[in-house]
Amino acid sequence: MIIWITGLSGAGKSTLASELVLRLRNMGKSTVLLDGDELRMLFVPSAPKDLSHGREMRLALALQYAELCRMLAKQELTVVIATISMFKEIQKWNRVNLPGYFEVFLKVPIDELRRRDPKEIYRRFDAGELTDVAGLDLFVDEPVEADWIEEFTTGRNVSVMADELMYQLFGSRTI
Repeated sequence: MIIWITGLSGAGKSTLASELVLRLRNMGKSTVLLDGDELRMLFVPSAPKDLSHGREMRLALALQYAELCRMLAKQELTVVIATISMFKEIQKWNRVNLPGYFEVFLKVPIDELRRRDPKEIYRRFDAGELTDVAGLDLFVDEPVEADWIEEFTTGRNVSVMADELMYQLFGSRTI
């Protein structure tokens, strides 16, 4: 199974992925967590941290992430990946090529993402220090066939979201 968690920067992908992995491991599932930020540093180690990430580079990286997910799933691992990778080409490729593919979309309004801004991406974009910011000057494709969409609700915590996601995946809310 591959659980692909997507959303814009600051949406809570890594937070939800970490909580989900903990629950899956508690179920006895051999699970691996892949984080888009860490994968980018692995696949493009010489790129400066503040390098703008254009569409073609992001698309190529997303395909590499998908291939890695497929390889790990063939080893009978459950893969949870947290990555922006919001391109229709990737979404379509994943549905055709990834076994047990389950797409999660964290849909958070830009105003809330700007308020959170844990990596100061939105602030740096506004200051003219960054370009190619997904959802701002870099067009992305919101998933149209996501298996589970979590619309932002004020005060909703990750534990409740993980409960609901576990129910979608396995018919059980708490593990």
